[in-house]
Amino acid sequence: MLLFPIMIHLSHAAIHELNRLKSRHPNANSVRLAVKPGGCADLHYSLEFGESTTALEHAYQYEGIQLIVDPESLVHLKGITIDYSEDLMGGGFRFHNPNAAHSCDCGNSFVAAHATAEQ
Repeated sequence: MLLFPIMIHLSHAAIHELNRLKSRHPNANSVRLAVKPGGCADLHYSLEFGESTTALEHAYQYEGIQLIVDPESLVHLKGITIDYSEDLMGGGFRFHNPNAAHSCDCGNSFVAAHATAEQ
């Protein structure tokens, strides 16, 4: 596992919510942030609680949260800000990604900026 300078930002609300959710998963020692194919657009965000990391993954520490990102996902996530907010439809994480050419209305799916440049 590699420790890197902060290139992914979590708001205080996101940290609070992740710590709240983590309390329900006593065996989880980290949160894995990834980008996976699919969703409303080309790619979608994934947040999952996990227990182990590999030597090549990037680790970030935030007030009790260890955020793990694989190298393939990090390409799409550099500079991202993750927030958490609640509205009339319920609560959810909000992703503000400078690497997205555009995002789906759901906010969890996006098209990578470099993908639109290649077309």
